Formats: sequence, structure tokens, C-alpha cells
Amino acid sequence: MASWHNDRQPSSLPLFPLRTVLFPGGLLPLKVFENRYVEMTKACMRDDRPFGVCLITQGAEVAQPDGALPQFESIGTLARITNFDMPQLGSLHLQTEGLTRFKLQRHSVEPSGLVVGDVTTIADEPRLAMPDLYAPLVRVLEAIAARLGPQNFPSDVHYDDASWVGYRLAELLPLPLSIKQRMLEVNDANVRLAALKQFLERQGLA
Repeated sequence: MASWHNDRQPSSLPLFPLRTVLFPGGLLPLKVFENRYVEMTKACMRDDRPFGVCLITQGAEVAQPDGALPQFESIGTLARITNFDMPQLGSLHLQTEGLTRFKLQRHSVEPSGLVVGDVTTIADEPRLAMPDLYAPLVRVLEAIAARLGPQNFPSDVHYDDASWVGYRLAELLPLPLSIKQRMLEVNDANVRLAALKQFLERQGLA
């Protein structure tokens, strides 16, 4: 799996377009029932490989009778399956974790309807200690984490890491999906935190 973090050469992987934005280090539970994604899940677990999550901009998550595919963003996040359950035949409940971001170069569609993309991973942001200016954001995130409970929040916490705090707030705050996507695409932790601080101040929370 390490090569997905460090290799900047284009690599092929299955894509799962969704109406959500997955951030590095985030948790994303999924219910999988379409055959194309059940088979994708089996292959990813067998080969210990991630799949890509991209935000849908137009269209539906599930297969359409006319075979129309959704349109989706070209910047997404690799997802690693960390656990799964099969409550009934043909249905999988997955626990996934966001890894690194990627840029989609091109994609094709297999006969099953599964979208496969050639992607290059995006370098992680340089580690930046949380500036004192954004200390209120840490308190907001701690309050959200306490409300969610440990089962719904990453166990490996980094409240002193500006990127990690920004990613967690961007995924958990009630922001429009288009704004969450922009927060994913930003490559500067300070810019992301400034935007989140502005949002929280408008809500009277920071």
C-alpha cells in the first residue's frame, strides 16, 4: 500500500463516485449492494489495494436504466477498506479510511459499469503545527469528536497538525459539498483553516 503514498506515476484503480467528499485520514462507512462494487470490494481486499472516491457533480450514485454515468470531480481520495460485514447475501457494509489525494488523468468504463481511472497521487501537505490563531477551531473539533463518539471518529488524533484539523472540520461541518471539495483541493493548510474559521465565525461558533 505504501506505493500509493509515494509513487507519482499514473496508476490504474477502480473509482467509486459518491455524493460525499472523503478526506485523508477520514472515516467513510459504505453500504455496497451493486454487483460492480461488490466485485470491486472483493478484488480490493484480495489484492490489498485501495479504490478512489470522487464527488459526483451530476447524476446518481446507483446505476441508471439507460446506463448513464454520473459526472464527477477529478480530484479525489484513495480509500482503504479497514473492515467489512455481510449482513445479508449480496450486500456488504464497509468501513473505509481516506489515504492520500489523487488527480484523475483519464477514465474508462468496464462492461460491468465499473469506472476505472488512471490517477496520480498528490503529495501530502507539509506538516504544519496548529497556529495559535486557530486554537478555537481545535476546541470546536474536540466538541464534535466527543458528540460523535470514538466509534465514529479517527482513533489516531492529531490536534496539533493543521492539515489534520482542517480536514476533519471540513468533512464534519455542514458545508455544501462544493465547498468541501474546494477544501480537499486546497494545498495550503493555513488557507483551509482561514476559510473554516470564517464559516464558524458566521455561525457564532468561533
